Amino acid sequence: MRVLLVKTSSMGDVLHALPALTDAMKAIPNIQFDWVVEEGFAQIPTWHPAVKHVFPVAIRRWRKSWFSPATKQERHTFKQKIQAQHYDAVIDAQGLIKSAALITRLAKGPKHGLDWHSAREPLASLFYRYRHHVDKKQHAVERIRQLFAMSLGYTKPAYPGDYAIAERFLNQPSNGAENYLVFLHSTTRDDKHWPEQHWRELIAEVTSLGFEVKLPWGNALEHDRAIRLAEGFNHVSVLPKLSLEEVAGILAKAKAVVSVDTGLSHLTAALAKPNITLYGPTDPGLIGGYGDNQTAIISTNKTMNTNIPRTVISELKKIIQVTL
Repeated sequence: MRVLLVKTSSMGDVLHALPALTDAMKAIPNIQFDWVVEEGFAQIPTWHPAVKHVFPVAIRRWRKSWFSPATKQERHTFKQKIQAQHYDAVIDAQGLIKSAALITRLAKGPKHGLDWHSAREPLASLFYRYRHHVDKKQHAVERIRQLFAMSLGYTKPAYPGDYAIAERFLNQPSNGAENYLVFLHSTTRDDKHWPEQHWRELIAEVTSLGFEVKLPWGNALEHDRAIRLAEGFNHVSVLPKLSLEEVAGILAKAKAVVSVDTGLSHLTAALAKPNITLYGPTDPGLIGGYGDNQTAIISTNKTMNTNIPRTVISELKKIIQVTL
């Protein structure tokens, strides 16, 4: 059985789709998936054993110059690739008009998606042949698992979802000592950042625990922040520029992670690593870290200015005791 999955972004949303593939792989022998995903997250689907081909798209980039010759050629090439295969099912797990109208409708095969009352953008449901009702009052991972089960004709398992990617990274050779923590200090929204003085207080607090702290970054602003956070601390290292796969390798072998609400916090959950995630303006309820050992610390006033290093260090000490 060959299935096309349309789940393009964001990083957390893409990761949330992985357990559904694992369910389908266990329920339907020899099933294979192709996956349409935004180019920046194209590495993620390749980590799952049920994925055969990945079709990167660049909707975010294309929108800036939709009718330019270069963009038109890229869109034409994508259309040719996606239409080269007839699928037994095409599942749009994005539930948006752009995914339904610009991508899903192009594919060959019966199209499945969320119904009018389930989709984030109800009009998207008009592009599907089969429309499935999925309760919104459950975690995003469970919603996608249910959509897959209904689309492919099996019962959604009652046990927790399995991302099926942790072993890939845990089995990689180690490049050195693994006695370290990772602090994910960067996120796309300014109001989700934890103040730098709080990060530095936390870094100072973990000095006595005997762990190195690693600080990844993704752009120049994040790199500058990492440099400021590390200043004056011998046990803190600012990592070099890394690919998403390389970051995953670092996260997979960390003793624990502390993060703000960011895509990499969902990657940490997918890798089954103990993680403390700090939430301010966002609610982790239905879209927070999914998996074991995921701790959410929620600011009571919905801002990230709350001074909570003491709470974090207390939770971190509990986690470290368990993982030692």
